Amino acid sequence: MTGIIVVGVDGSETALRAARTALDLAVPLGATLHVVSAFDSDKTEVISSGGDQWIVSDAGNAEKVARTVADSLRRPDINITYAAARGKPAEALIREAERTAARMIVVGNRRMQGIGRVLGSVANSVAHNAPCDVYIAKTDAD
Repeated sequence: MTGIIVVGVDGSETALRAARTALDLAVPLGATLHVVSAFDSDKTEVISSGGDQWIVSDAGNAEKVARTVADSLRRPDINITYAAARGKPAEALIREAERTAARMIVVGNRRMQGIGRVLGSVANSVAHNAPCDVYIAKTDAD
């Protein structure tokens, strides 16, 4: 299977576990790994100190999370890309999978038990609405 595998990350340890699982799937399949971090709003703030000025935004922070994870996974035998995607996590992953014509989305199983199962989880939403295959990685235990 060539193509693209999308994985969602948010900077948490469980998301990093899902990203490592996605990497383990992508390498033998010859797929590109596309690391995505969602942001729900695009708040922007300008911070000044002396003559320096920085622009901080939710989109920029999400892109930084995705880039950091992508960089931590880099290997010479696989193409890894990253992006920030606007929307709630499940919606953003689904839209990014549609945009890239992904073959698979990898998500962690966080919040799939207890009250989280009742309230909903990213994995549950993605599994029911994805335009491609979905792999739910066990991320709640080592």
